[in-house]
Amino acid sequence: MQNDFIPLLPGQVYHLYNHAVGSENLFREDANYLYFLDLYQKHIVPVCRTYSYALMPNHFHLLAQVRPMELLSSLAPSRKRLDTPDDAAAFVMQQFSNFFNAYAKAYNKRYNRRGALFVDYLRRKLVDNAHYFQQVVLYHHFNPVRHDFCETPLDYRFSSYPAYLSDQPTLIERQVVIARFGGREAFIARHQGYDWRTDDDLDF
Repeated sequence: MQNDFIPLLPGQVYHLYNHAVGSENLFREDANYLYFLDLYQKHIVPVCRTYSYALMPNHFHLLAQVRPMELLSSLAPSRKRLDTPDDAAAFVMQQFSNFFNAYAKAYNKRYNRRGALFVDYLRRKLVDNAHYFQQVVLYHHFNPVRHDFCETPLDYRFSSYPAYLSDQPTLIERQVVIARFGGREAFIARHQGYDWRTDDDLDF
């Protein structure tokens, strides 16, 4: 099975990403990014813990962990039993589908456009070790730098990095990630010492 089609199983961590169709953008103005995050909070936060993200004009990246089977079962509609991990994975994918459909419907209405907005399936890679986890977080936070939208991750509003330097409420599992980097100072130092130009560890 190709990595892009693996199921989103309970308890597993994934790098999730997708792109707008053709030369379209997913986000044209600040309000679009904020609405996307609002819908994410509604549809995805109940079923996934979120560790990092980067929202770019024509694509997005997420690092998320599917919540445990017991919790997913409690969230599923009463008519839809989750008897197996594959049932749970299908439920999580339906949540993502609802999320993308809601965003695309609002986007199309706002800009008087028709048709699909996202590429037709959510790309995903299993994140199964500590090194890869850290590399994905760094990749997300430096994605805006890589695409020449800013000079440092802190300069970009629509990634999770600013939330890590703040004590304000956030959808990000801030303390979990900081602990995985060895503490706040180590987290910041790792970002300051990171050179995205030499990072060839990630295969997307």
